Parts: sequence; C-alpha cells; structure tokens
Amino acid sequence: MRLCALYSGGKDSTFAIHWAVLHGFEVAYTLTLIPRRPDSWMFQAPNVAWAPVASEAMGIDSLAFFTSGEKDKELEELKKALSKCKELGVSGVLAGALLSDYQRLNIAVVAEGLDLKTYTPLWRKDQEVYMRELVEEGFEILITSASAYGFPFELVGKTLDKDGVKRVIEASRRYGFNPAFEGGEAETFVLYAPLYKRRLHVEGETIRKGEYEWVFRIRRIL
Repeated sequence: MRLCALYSGGKDSTFAIHWAVLHGFEVAYTLTLIPRRPDSWMFQAPNVAWAPVASEAMGIDSLAFFTSGEKDKELEELKKALSKCKELGVSGVLAGALLSDYQRLNIAVVAEGLDLKTYTPLWRKDQEVYMRELVEEGFEILITSASAYGFPFELVGKTLDKDGVKRVIEASRRYGFNPAFEGGEAETFVLYAPLYKRRLHVEGETIRKGEYEWVFRIRRIL
C-alpha cells in the first residue's frame, strides 16, 4: 500500500516512517504542513520548514503546504493537502501521533472523508520505552525547543544520547512533564535514522526566550 506520511522532521513522524517501511508499506510522499503561527493546534512549528531536507535524506519525495495555524481552519487545510496526496495515488495516511486524541481523531476523520486509511503505529506506546528505543535504533535526535518546568534546558541544541534520554525521563518523573514531549514540552528534528542515506549536519543558534522556554533555530543544513 502506498502511504503519505504527515511529516515534521521530528522523532515521531520519522519513527512512524521507519515502522511503515519495516512492515512492508511504500511511503510514497511526506506531507509537511507549515503553520504561519507558532501556536498551531495540529502541527509542529519550530524548524518544520526544514522537513523536506530530511525527507530527501530518506529518498522520499516531499510535499509542503502552508497553513493558517488557526484551529477552525487547519482541518480544512489538512483536507486540501491530503486530497492532493490522493490525486497522486496514495491509499493511506501515516501519522506519528503518540497521545493526542485531538490530533489522531481529527486526522482520522479527515482521512476517512477522503476514503484514505489511517495508520498511527506509535499510538499509546509506552513513552519511556519509546524514548530509549529511539536511541537504541540509531536515531540521532536534535532537541530544537523546550518549554516545560524542570526540563534539562542545556539539552536544547544538542543531540540526545542514552544519558540525555535518562536525564529527560528522570526530570519528567520529578516534574510531571511528558517524557516523549507529546504535550509540546519539547520539539525535535532528526539528523540521522536507519532510513537516511546521509547524515544531516546543522548550523544554528540557541535562544532563551523566557525562563522556561528555549529554542534552537536552525540556520543551515549541510
């Protein structure tokens, strides 16, 4: 089956593609929705415009569309984007939703209306196990933003290793944030994964935007 993967360049959408390929699906396209405002209800905003570069590293054709970022408009914008995917011959939609009912259900409703099947292989996965699995599987994950009390902010702009994952999990237990960042506690960008044909090298800067908000802004990818 040919799939279109909703793709931000982050760990969850990248791992979903990894899962799909291992299970015999053809991921024909990645679909990136780029919000025009940072507080989108549906789609990741930080550094998402770089997602097509990561898609190219996997050898997958990419599609990208801007969205308003407004809650009452994003579903119609998603429908238009998925309609384009269907025109290109895909039969299903792949998403990296972990815990968000809002995201998963809305994607499923829009896809069903277009007669597309929905696949969410990470849904309700044990999140501490998942974070460890990512590193063990060879994913090199850059932390591109963090905005949770108690988060180890020195990891922003760094690549997660086993020690970094351990620190995130310990902090999440102590301070109560989601260890896989499903509540928006942090955002990520994958520099390398098993499907990548080349490793991505980034240049950028880490910015402190508030007491509990740090961002790594990607300026260039080599």
